[in-house]
Amino acid sequence: MDRAVRRERALEILAAAAVTALLTYPLSAHPATLTRADTADGQYSIWNVAWVAHALVASPAHLLDANIFYPHRRTLLYSEANFVAGVLAAPAYWATRSPYLAHSSVVLVAFFLGALGTYWLVRYLGGNRTGAAVAAICFAFCPHLFAHTTHIQLLMTPGIPFTMLAFHRMADRPVRRRAVALGAALMFAVYSCAYYGMFAVLMVGYAVLATAALRRLWTSGGYWAAVATAAAVALALVLPLFAPYALRQYSGGFNRSVREAQRYAADWRSYLASGALAHAWILPYVRPFGDVAFPGFVAAVLGVGRLVTARTLDRSSRDVVALYGGMAVLAGWALLVPSGALYTAIYTIVPGFSLMRAPVRFALVVAFALAVLAGFAVDAIVGRARKAGLVAAALIAVTLAEHYIVFGYPGAPIPQASAAYGVLARQPAGPVIELPFFERPRFFPRHAKYMLMSTAHWMPLVNGYSDYVPPDFQPNAIALAPFPFPRAFDTAGALGVRYAIVHLNMYDGTTRAEVEDRLQQFAPYLRPLYADADTRLYEIVGSPRP
Repeated sequence: MDRAVRRERALEILAAAAVTALLTYPLSAHPATLTRADTADGQYSIWNVAWVAHALVASPAHLLDANIFYPHRRTLLYSEANFVAGVLAAPAYWATRSPYLAHSSVVLVAFFLGALGTYWLVRYLGGNRTGAAVAAICFAFCPHLFAHTTHIQLLMTPGIPFTMLAFHRMADRPVRRRAVALGAALMFAVYSCAYYGMFAVLMVGYAVLATAALRRLWTSGGYWAAVATAAAVALALVLPLFAPYALRQYSGGFNRSVREAQRYAADWRSYLASGALAHAWILPYVRPFGDVAFPGFVAAVLGVGRLVTARTLDRSSRDVVALYGGMAVLAGWALLVPSGALYTAIYTIVPGFSLMRAPVRFALVVAFALAVLAGFAVDAIVGRARKAGLVAAALIAVTLAEHYIVFGYPGAPIPQASAAYGVLARQPAGPVIELPFFERPRFFPRHAKYMLMSTAHWMPLVNGYSDYVPPDFQPNAIALAPFPFPRAFDTAGALGVRYAIVHLNMYDGTTRAEVEDRLQQFAPYLRPLYADADTRLYEIVGSPRP
């Protein structure tokens, strides 16, 4: 790589970083003090990323044995594992031990890499710098992502553009090295996000067939040998992650039917819904809507426009537009009609797709395909303009303005943890219960706050919240809810619980008084370790006998 290329790469990286800082403000300016811990899913995401970052160094052999739903093991696999997010978070986590900064660092890196990957993809496909920049902004900062900032896995988009870049490189020169790179890219996508990994697999599968048809490669031995190599590498790398989830599904977890998917489909309202400030005026006209699927005006207008006018392009560009236009149409069909033939066929034929339940996630594929098409539309506009520099600057400015989220990126100050957690962190290791122990399924998400607070001590936690809930969790929760109480002591003893944290301020007035009375009644079996007006920490040192 010569000096000019290195200089251009450096400028591209700096530009992607600058755009990320702008469009994620104020998070980019305050990554250590702003968070999305205002919802259960946000609390879960922060805990998840911190656990992986922590365990990778502290206890890699027990990475899957997350500290929830004790005494169950491999509990990290009860939901999205977020391995890539945890790896990316590890430097910030171990430098500061802050789960919030660790999580914020991953969010920023994900947006940055999503933009950079899309830019490089469009440039490789023949787009100019302006078109690549517009495409990068349209995809990496699309409204669908800003509607899901509490779900770290749904922000992990880089695997999609990097996988498609690897595919095009392999298709252009089907050698073993590029085939292996495509297999590795697919692994990166799958380990980043199960949904996006599945989408990447489907996109590559579609691209393999579409490219073979467009370039007449049906009889090319080299092409199909490279495809087979990429598939074998991807399968070998992904199987260690896929197998445990498949076994969990077989044993009764993650059973998602096509009928259930209907609840998470998009409709025409979703296609006009957006959380971006530039689109806020649309929302009163489209309520109620289930989710955000609007790709943005720039992506939609330019992308569709490029698709409609594709006949004016040269053969190479026309093939790219046909490929990504077809991708947008198929993804749009799948997310709108999960009960239709396409979605049902994918559900039936593709291994692992039945683990998914939200067809509206295909909105990201639509946004991606339209972003690539928009990049080629910009290419044509700038190429025909008399004042190309001025037009290019205007197009980038308009795209930035539409996606500008200043004061709109959701965030709140990090929650203040009770000093009880710091005291617990200094105690000998032992299982913990936190109370109130919410026993009704509709209140299970409230356990996520306890999980987030456990990042201060990493003790095994009987509490838990995840996509899959073990069958014995609710019976145990019902028994533990009235703690301290004889039956609750019995269940705690059977589980080996050593510590109990009681949040008195989380009970209503009547129940709090009853709990305080029981704490006095069973005081001989509870050794106080910490107490303030709202929180008590005890070591369980005995159990009342009948």
